Amino acid sequence: MIFLDKRSKLLQDQNDWFWHLRRPLQIFTDLFILGAAFFAAYMPALNIRLESFDPEISITKVSFVVLIEFITLYLFGIYSIIWRYISLSDLKPFLASAIVSASVLLVLRFGLGFTPFNIWQVPISVILIQTVLGYGGLLAVRLARRFVYERFQRSDYPKHQRKLPTRRVLLAGAGSIGASLAREIAHNADSALEILGFLDDDPRKIGGRVSGFKVLGRTDELPRFASELNIEEIIITLNGSDSSTIRKVAELAAKNGLHTRIVPSLTDLAEGRHKIDRVRELKIEDLLGRPPVLLDLSGIEKILSGKTILVTGAGGSIGSELVRQLTAFSPNKILLLERSEFALFEIDRELKEFDSKIEFIPLLADINDHKRLDFIFSNYLPEIIFHAAAHKHVPLMETNAIEAVRNNIFGTLSVAEIAGRFNAERFVLISTDKAINPSSVMGATKRISELIIQELNDRYQTRFCAVRFGNVIGSAGSVIPIFTEQIKRGGPVTVTDPEMRRYFMTIKEAAQLVIQASSIGKGGEIFLLDMGKPVKILDLAEDMIRLSGFQPYQDIDIVFTGIRPGEKLFEELETSGNKLLPTEHPKIFLDRIPRLSSAEIANLIASFNKALSAQSDTEIKKLFSEYLPESGFSYRQNHLPEIAAETIFDLLNNDKINTKKAGQARFAQSD
Repeated sequence: MIFLDKRSKLLQDQNDWFWHLRRPLQIFTDLFILGAAFFAAYMPALNIRLESFDPEISITKVSFVVLIEFITLYLFGIYSIIWRYISLSDLKPFLASAIVSASVLLVLRFGLGFTPFNIWQVPISVILIQTVLGYGGLLAVRLARRFVYERFQRSDYPKHQRKLPTRRVLLAGAGSIGASLAREIAHNADSALEILGFLDDDPRKIGGRVSGFKVLGRTDELPRFASELNIEEIIITLNGSDSSTIRKVAELAAKNGLHTRIVPSLTDLAEGRHKIDRVRELKIEDLLGRPPVLLDLSGIEKILSGKTILVTGAGGSIGSELVRQLTAFSPNKILLLERSEFALFEIDRELKEFDSKIEFIPLLADINDHKRLDFIFSNYLPEIIFHAAAHKHVPLMETNAIEAVRNNIFGTLSVAEIAGRFNAERFVLISTDKAINPSSVMGATKRISELIIQELNDRYQTRFCAVRFGNVIGSAGSVIPIFTEQIKRGGPVTVTDPEMRRYFMTIKEAAQLVIQASSIGKGGEIFLLDMGKPVKILDLAEDMIRLSGFQPYQDIDIVFTGIRPGEKLFEELETSGNKLLPTEHPKIFLDRIPRLSSAEIANLIASFNKALSAQSDTEIKKLFSEYLPESGFSYRQNHLPEIAAETIFDLLNNDKINTKKAGQARFAQSD
């Protein structure tokens, strides 16, 4: 150990010494190469336009030419480039420097025709040849430096500390992400990975080499190469939006017992962590293939910059992500309103770690506490309100309709009305696709909330709008965390119905589009986010089992439990008889829905208030049917598709349907 410490210190001292001399050595080497190129350009062997070599003339002019070229090299930042990391992008300043220096010399060639300055006139042929030779030599030296660095980096690493490769891997995707990762692993002397090659579906790449590694074949040939090369792991280096190929590779890897990981994007490779750690485990959102959201950043910042923003439900899944995303737009203050002490503590603790000038103010409060809200608004005067506080669990709200109305309807009314009274600029209600032709208490309360804020928009200067979207991947109480927990316990995984489908978005995507919608809202709109294609919950369950390293129906069973109260098989995107309209953002649509008059809203509020006082779930559901004729409260069975009679019988009797045999048949078909 003492020997290693001394050797390490000696290497460090040598590196420090070389670091201080690196810049002078670069300059000296460049001056020598440029000077040598100038003399070579005067040689008749290279320059057929000159009959003989005149050393006196060339010596007179060499300092003049080299000085001009050195100045352009310096001005174009060539000496800020580290030789060992030189890349194709670094050729641009070299090329620019060469063009500018040659142009200057050509201009001076014709502009110095009078004495005594004509002694510095350089022949055109010499200028062109010297530029090619000189700058070619500069690049050659730098490329040689990189080659030496890459060739001997591993041998310079102490052998006693070096880890031998322990896992043989293939990279799926021979694009820019794969090339970057391959270089990173190859240059990391401490890497525990040995790359055997690439797989890619582009026929033009097959047989070629990327970052020194061969593209062996197509991704569907993974089983063959895994067997022949004794592969232990596959790393997916595909574009994150190519979900179909990612799914195919993941399934093939699972069937062949390979560990699967993924590199999400080149952006992740540029964040601050150790390089090899950026390869992460495959997640279910990688298979859903949501493309990145492009936002109108300038438009959003114009609305939010320097403002005081209030986020209700700030400790929840959507509320907390909204807060994180809002920090990018330089607000002055963000008020975190939350009634759960622990949830508020967690988001406040996270935000305190931000190196930010934004003031975060944690506020414990219930949205139905009018005095507390009045105190918050009068003291902090929030200008933008994102209302994310709500009860959202569909089956739970079916048996707690009174609390759903109190929190989702009257809580929204409480916050929205006080926002209007204090002349807030904008109020954004976080709604749900379950508010479209609602069949559940939760969806109906959200639809009533939408009607209320539309009426308030006509009464106050505040711009009120609502934003609807579907299920959020990984949110508290949602299907993915439930499946994860069931898989950890060894199953079974419970799915309500084999045909159940839902729309899914990532939390980050939903929060970003909510913020975007808030910036384009003029007042009174109900926006619907583009949620992509619906996903079968059964497919989701099978994918998650495979991602966990198991086989569905063999290692972990899937059991169907029947549709729960208030649930639909399919979520809808359009209210009956209405068509979605485009907005200025391609992922945000407008749903034009008939509004209720102020008198009707007043009657609605009075009626629900009376039902709350009576603590009557039955009366509440009657009111939903009365005020929401499009809802399914009186005919929920109409939301079921045509399915086998015995299945309907089982669903109506709320029996669990064990589909082990059917599942095994499905599994056999997939094979």
